[in-house]
Amino acid sequence: MNRTLMQLRTKTVEFWRNRSKLQKILMIGGVAALAIIITVVSIFASSEKMVPLFRDLSEAEAGQIKQELDGKNVKSELANNGTTILVPEKQADSLKVQLASEGLPKTGNIDYSFFANNSGFGLTDNEFDVLKVDATQTELSNLINTIDGIKDSKVMINLPKDSVFVGEEQSNASTSIVLQVQPGYTLTQQQVKGLYHLISKSVPNLKTENIVIMDQDSNYYDLNSSSDTYASGMDAQQQKKEEIEKNLQRKIQQLLGTMMGQDKVAVSVTTDIDFTEEKRKEDLVEPVDKENMQGIAVSAEKIAETYSGNGAAAGGTAGTGADDVTNYQGADGANESGDYEKSEDRINYEVNRIHKDIKESPYKVRDIGIQALVEPPTANDVNSLTAERQDDIKKILSTIISTSIDKEYTNGQALTQADLDNKIVLSVSKLDGKQQTTTENPSNNIPIWVYIVGGGLLLAIIALIILLVRNRRKEEEEEEEEFELDERTPIHVPDIDTEPETEEMVRKNQLEKMAKEKPEDFAKLLRSWLSED
Repeated sequence: MNRTLMQLRTKTVEFWRNRSKLQKILMIGGVAALAIIITVVSIFASSEKMVPLFRDLSEAEAGQIKQELDGKNVKSELANNGTTILVPEKQADSLKVQLASEGLPKTGNIDYSFFANNSGFGLTDNEFDVLKVDATQTELSNLINTIDGIKDSKVMINLPKDSVFVGEEQSNASTSIVLQVQPGYTLTQQQVKGLYHLISKSVPNLKTENIVIMDQDSNYYDLNSSSDTYASGMDAQQQKKEEIEKNLQRKIQQLLGTMMGQDKVAVSVTTDIDFTEEKRKEDLVEPVDKENMQGIAVSAEKIAETYSGNGAAAGGTAGTGADDVTNYQGADGANESGDYEKSEDRINYEVNRIHKDIKESPYKVRDIGIQALVEPPTANDVNSLTAERQDDIKKILSTIISTSIDKEYTNGQALTQADLDNKIVLSVSKLDGKQQTTTENPSNNIPIWVYIVGGGLLLAIIALIILLVRNRRKEEEEEEEEFELDERTPIHVPDIDTEPETEEMVRKNQLEKMAKEKPEDFAKLLRSWLSED
């Protein structure tokens, strides 16, 4: 056995000495890399992926769940300042169901389910009233928390006592609410109005003027706030403007993307929107026949008078002669003879009477600006995008602008090509800021660099093993050749110190063997010999 170990040690040392410096470095590096890979893989294999079990917990709720999990010997961790509890991914679903069956997390609030679970005798009227108010507060808080932008809420309801006298005026209820609004979120006036109506309809005898709402930053929300209304109107206008711009941008992006490629086009659209909402009334009178400027004759009357003889009145209109004074009656011709004629036509015309109540809708586009970045077919060659293709793109954009701007702001005339060119900016260059889409696998926590390094080390180890195997085979072949050349016939050499064995020598060897193997028996034998002597 010792001889085998010595031979193995000798071969190992000889093998190591015969290796070059590069081979020694590769061997040591391969062994170290293999150890690192085994360590990393074992760490990642032994570590469990932790996923959230519950989020946004209070300190009391987190403490209850943490204590329950510790009692079940379940590994758990706290995150997000103690508001989130993490558990192993394999146990998350079963723990949710199990904790829900046990009534966890317990919020400390009383809801309407309390009466179903604890119905029975023993509750006084005062205790029932307190539990009812608390349950109403909890349910109302849960309703408020479902509104976008509200993270949590606290509700305090004050219900008046019922009057014991008939005819006495009933007092009104009041409610105070503190909202915890999400960071960066602003409640619109429409949401505030919805809160007031929701709360007033949830509590009996509660008027909107008896509701107080404020957030964690002491911002008061009034039902009729002019500033909030103005802000809400500004928000609506901004949203409408962004909606119009996004619609135009999406259409242009889709159109140019079909022409050049979706990843070769970037479009930005800016607009000037008129939000004026005009209301006016118009009372118009128009002739039925606009060519002759005449209406429809609905009634006609014709009067004709004639007289001949003495005492006839002078004909014509007084004071209209060439030498007469206007409106001055001429001389009396009662004693003179003459003729009198008078004719009169009376015609009543009906015209078109038009009454208009006009309400012009807002959101009229007064002006548009389009900025387009186009990458040429050959990214590094700007000249690969021909001038004809650039003109086509500008014509497309010009058509979109001319058809989108309201004709009221162009005085009913078409925009010139120079005006359209001033509203279009077309840039042809390589798009270096393209967004790279990456896919992530949430179920795998091992970074990609681990696989890259591991694959490289694995290839190095395989190459090193192949090299060692080849060298080993080469050495074995050389040793076999040397063994065949150096093979000689063995020569038997007799032992020099051989002596003929005698009886004394045999006894001496037996005693030495007994002394080595059985010292106690040898000692007893010596004592017996000494006693005999």
